[in-house]
Amino acid sequence: MILIIGLGNPGEEFKNTRHNIGREVCDSFRTNQDFPDFVFSKKFNAEISEGKTGKEKVVVVCPNTFMNKSGLATASLAKFYKIKPENILMVHDDSDLLLGSTKMSFGKHSAGHKGVESVIKSLKTLNFWRFRIGVSGKKHVEAEKIILKKFTPKEVLIIKKIIKKTVVAIEQTIKESPEKAMNEYNQ
Repeated sequence: MILIIGLGNPGEEFKNTRHNIGREVCDSFRTNQDFPDFVFSKKFNAEISEGKTGKEKVVVVCPNTFMNKSGLATASLAKFYKIKPENILMVHDDSDLLLGSTKMSFGKHSAGHKGVESVIKSLKTLNFWRFRIGVSGKKHVEAEKIILKKFTPKEVLIIKKIIKKTVVAIEQTIKESPEKAMNEYNQ
């Protein structure tokens, strides 16, 4: 069983912001795989959709705990479904990567990302897969100054391609192997 976590914040005011790219990817993956609509679970304080990708059962989750407490929903769902950390795929924004860049990693520290920190702390391990999506501009700006900004129309075109690329990489991770997906995704 695979658990896919899309980091972000709930609510209309956060929709289409850089910080919510993880939630957008999860929604796109769910749609692409013909999974049912997300259903809110009060028990886990998260939007959840379940289905199968190939022969693998998959649970797609968008925590409603807000970014900095994403670990609460992630850990309780992993425990409930008895999912090992290495079977968790997390998708999130990365202000250290340029817009249009992607990076898949395993067992890495948070690099200051509060949502990732929360998940690491709650799972008590670094050993899960991360799909990191670049959201910064050409010059380095502090994450706090850009993460809640919406994408410009020009950036939306780039992000649509990245979402599609990430959905393909998640599917490849599940059907083939994370290592194979990482080879292609990190280019």
